[in-house]
Amino acid sequence: MKSSSTQSAEKFDTSRANEYAKQSRIALAGYDACHDLAACMLAASLGSTALAKVLVVGAGGTAREIIAIAALEPNWRFMAVDPSGPMLEAATQQLQANDLLERTDVHLGHVDDLPADESFDAATLIGVLHHLPGDDAKRELLQSVRARLKPGAPLIVAGNHYAYASQPLLLEAWGHRWRQQGASPDEVKIKLGKILQGADPPHSEAAVHKLLHDSGFAETTRFFSSLFWGAWLTCKTG
Repeated sequence: MKSSSTQSAEKFDTSRANEYAKQSRIALAGYDACHDLAACMLAASLGSTALAKVLVVGAGGTAREIIAIAALEPNWRFMAVDPSGPMLEAATQQLQANDLLERTDVHLGHVDDLPADESFDAATLIGVLHHLPGDDAKRELLQSVRARLKPGAPLIVAGNHYAYASQPLLLEAWGHRWRQQGASPDEVKIKLGKILQGADPPHSEAAVHKLLHDSGFAETTRFFSSLFWGAWLTCKTG
């Protein structure tokens, strides 16, 4: 699984990290709303607990999930994990700007690198699974996350969930989304080409549910959707 994650991380070089905050908000209409709602779903799931530690997998880029959760729950702490150095550096800068580094442990690497006996009250996995090639790599990551969660702990999973070419209307709308933000026709073609070649999302919402079920998680509740993107809350079974 590390090799798959490392290969995926190589796509997120310095150039991509520098443009990530802007590009992600175009590619995902409702980027900030999704992260804000993820914070609300975790708060609703954990209840009025005064203290909690949240594992944030794929935290690189904007650190938006940490910023959103931290604003809602001022006593929670975070473990930010990402295998991309440039992306994690960009996230660290955002955490510093928001005075959140004291509440956040930052780890360059993989979930498997964390101590096996360290446990978390909740976790987020936002914008990650569709970058891992094949279901085996996706399941391995989900199982690694599960192993570090307390029994019944909630997990937020969010990402693209369709084979892109199988949804031509959504793909066309995605192109218009970029055009809406000022991209030229040639730029739209380039971006759609990268989309078709650069990721391997689960091919349906049912496929997301199966990956979670097979990895030891309970039924899911979807709380956000935007074109190819979906966001769900589930919990560790057992």
